[in-house]
Amino acid sequence: MRGQLFVMLGASGVGKGTLRERLLAQNPMFYSVSWTTREQRPGEIDGVHYHFHTRVEFEAELEHGAGFLEHAEFVGNLYGTPRAPVEAALSQGQNVMLEIEVLGALQVAQNSPEAILIFIAPPSLSELERRLRGRATESEERIQKRLLRATEEIRAARQFRYIVINDTLEVALSDLQAIVQAEGLKSERWSESALERILQT
Repeated sequence: MRGQLFVMLGASGVGKGTLRERLLAQNPMFYSVSWTTREQRPGEIDGVHYHFHTRVEFEAELEHGAGFLEHAEFVGNLYGTPRAPVEAALSQGQNVMLEIEVLGALQVAQNSPEAILIFIAPPSLSELERRLRGRATESEERIQKRLLRATEEIRAARQFRYIVINDTLEVALSDLQAIVQAEGLKSERWSESALERILQT
């Protein structure tokens, strides 16, 4: 059976990366590493956190390469999910996790209606600002841009299938695990032959 496509999205600084790492440690699935043109931050590993590319390389892939499942520009940087590895994993029955920005998630929803979109929200905008400042990786101008974008994204959150509040990490992680489990147990995931095996035993 074809794998399920889970998409974790939300404002920058809301804790998507930490939640994704913890979730995948307990629920193994294929994680698609995105391309980006933003600068590599201290501690980030190319090919693990992102595939870091120049804008020229990114635009060349858009024009001549295998292409992206989604791509978007966010605060002056390009982000994109390469299409080929995601499709390969899904066709082999593997579940796939994407961790992307909201604009990219909207593209995925349009192109792949079966995708399960999970919006990660902060407990408050002031807490999100505290987390962004605590990273100490961006200018005041960029922080203000991210907060403005976060306000718009939170107001649009109800269009996604699930909303998880990341106040306490363990509670948010438990919510994500419940979503993955429930989606895997949906009746549409069962084939006629699987139900027949129940009747024959």
